[in-house]
Amino acid sequence: MIERVRVVLTGAVQGVGFRPFIYRLAGQLRLAGWVLNSAAGLVVEVEGASSDIALFLERMEAERPSAALVLTREVSALAPSGESGFRILSSDGSFDRTAGVLPDLATCPACLAEISTPGDRRYDYAFTNCTLCGPRYTIVRDIPYDRPNTTMRDFALCDDCRREYLDPVDRRFHAQPVACPRCGPHLNGTIASAAAAVHAGEIVALKGIGGFQLLADARNEETVRRLRARKGREEKPFAMLMPDLETARRYCRISPAEERLLLSAASPIVLLDPMSAGDLAPGVSGNSPYLGVMLPYSPLHHLLMRRCPFPVIATSGNRSDEPIAIDNGEARERLAGIADFFLMHNRPVARPCDDSVVRLSHGREMVLRRARGYAPLPLLVPKPLPPVLAVGAHLKNTIAIALGRQVVVSQHIGDLDTLEARQLFECTIDDLCRLYRFKPEAVVCDLHPDYASTAWAKASGLPVIGIQHHHAHAASCAAENALAEPYLAVSWDGTGYGLDGTIWGGEIFLAERGRFERISHLRPFRLPGGEAAVREGWRGAASLLADIGVRLGPDAIHQLLSRGLNSPWTTSVGRLFDAVASITGVAQESKFEGQAAMLLEWAIRGLDTAEAYPLPDGDWRALVEAVFAEARGGIPPQSISAKFHNGLVQWILETAERASVPRIALSGGVFQNRYLTERAFHVLESSGFRVYTHQRVPANDGGIALGQAVLAGN
Repeated sequence: MIERVRVVLTGAVQGVGFRPFIYRLAGQLRLAGWVLNSAAGLVVEVEGASSDIALFLERMEAERPSAALVLTREVSALAPSGESGFRILSSDGSFDRTAGVLPDLATCPACLAEISTPGDRRYDYAFTNCTLCGPRYTIVRDIPYDRPNTTMRDFALCDDCRREYLDPVDRRFHAQPVACPRCGPHLNGTIASAAAAVHAGEIVALKGIGGFQLLADARNEETVRRLRARKGREEKPFAMLMPDLETARRYCRISPAEERLLLSAASPIVLLDPMSAGDLAPGVSGNSPYLGVMLPYSPLHHLLMRRCPFPVIATSGNRSDEPIAIDNGEARERLAGIADFFLMHNRPVARPCDDSVVRLSHGREMVLRRARGYAPLPLLVPKPLPPVLAVGAHLKNTIAIALGRQVVVSQHIGDLDTLEARQLFECTIDDLCRLYRFKPEAVVCDLHPDYASTAWAKASGLPVIGIQHHHAHAASCAAENALAEPYLAVSWDGTGYGLDGTIWGGEIFLAERGRFERISHLRPFRLPGGEAAVREGWRGAASLLADIGVRLGPDAIHQLLSRGLNSPWTTSVGRLFDAVASITGVAQESKFEGQAAMLLEWAIRGLDTAEAYPLPDGDWRALVEAVFAEARGGIPPQSISAKFHNGLVQWILETAERASVPRIALSGGVFQNRYLTERAFHVLESSGFRVYTHQRVPANDGGIALGQAVLAGN
């Protein structure tokens, strides 16, 4: 089978003979493609037989130039292009503007050994790092990435650290955050005291790499309830920090690929299938079927978790819907009513950067929240783009700037519902443009008139380019996969402003000749109560059932429907999920975004069936009739949910066969659903189609900014 992959290496990978090495290796293995230096580091694309590509990746790791220092390696699957021959391309033209901004990296084994060795001068030192690890993005204030341009500038190197910093053979050669207990940052308390507070059931505010976290004993139900009440987080699940991989295995099933993610330099939160609740407090997961788990990724976390050898909640240091706190004084004020104990330090954080969240789907990494460990690595796009600023969506907001063939997508900002979140959004725009010395010629935004990001764009004074929400989803997936037109784009989510003024969310487009043709969509239905129906899935269920002659729900809902009052039309697959979850009794409402859909997916729990409800060209009437009849007839939700998911996949397959387009891109928040995505892969690829999904940017609205930037160049 012919495949194509893109490999991005960051670190000391330029000027060390890496490009000639790659050229020779690709020639030996008869692979096509190219290699170039870019702001992201070293970028390679190779195409050829699957076995040859696997050998290429293996040998590139084992035989790379001895002077090279690889910090991160990203491998993404692309669409084969039929290219022949291998070339060394000239360096990307935007290199000088973006060089040196790397993500924050987890503690390397060498540094971990130092802080663990009594007698070492960095024993128990919470700010140990080297060229292979430590903070990057959250300490840099300007380019080039030199110590005077970081938040370490006020910490003068001692003689020992200076000697390491200037020695070309030392692993701390030009490691900008290098420090030791004599000359570096210090804690304002002790790790032992913080650990004692966790043991005692207190909530600890810990200043980490990208801002504050709230830590609590994940086994203590009373503490978990107190944290939820103080933080205003009703049911949304908490992530957990496990002391080590062995402890994580006691609670979760962990595949080899998931283990690699947990141990990677990015060290994200990984969504895992639970194996045993064990002694975890029931309130940790908040009815989520998954456990979000990460391992210690900084020396401070390693040292703390040695004293807390059990699962610890590690959640953002904020109140719900607000940005995380990064400044000591700010944290004291904003977290005063939440935290019982504070452990802070005197190294400033340049910008907030939350923990990234990933999961595995069809054997590939899928980033759900892109922040620490991933941002701000640029994404390479197929063609040069004009210098535009893309301001993303309203929920799960990120922004992006286009620099030639590279798009820099910011770290996760979050929902723009609060004043504090909107202030962070504006600060991130200023910060990213200043850091990259970027002057946008236009601003790109969503068409929704009520989005805070759209309002900012219109008030910016710059030319404004409006991009339809689901077009941006599709373009984001296509750009990430270097997918050439024509292709079929399936854009399914909860809410997006449609070109006809209704709420879209169940769209299938044919992308061809630079435009999107809407060739299929979910049959529209009303959402009685408008925004209330987003939280309360039973409202959508009442609307769907009323259409097939079944009257359920209060009279007030049916009066809204009959009069068309506060009942907007939608084609949203996300809202269809909510309605089916309600009809089956799985969930009547969502306390956090996507909860009902998540529980409906989880209801399947391993059932293997090819049965599918009918959904001809997106017409849900027969599907809803079948769901209602079988739910009333006592058929378990497991079977109903599987047939519902399979019906959605069958709709994609039927549309693809009519369109006769071999390539299919899946985007939008609905495709965070692992069963749906994996089922679509299996069915579509078995029928001869090639399927492309998100890997490095989120399928949800966190990927919208990338799609906006790309479409602004059309």
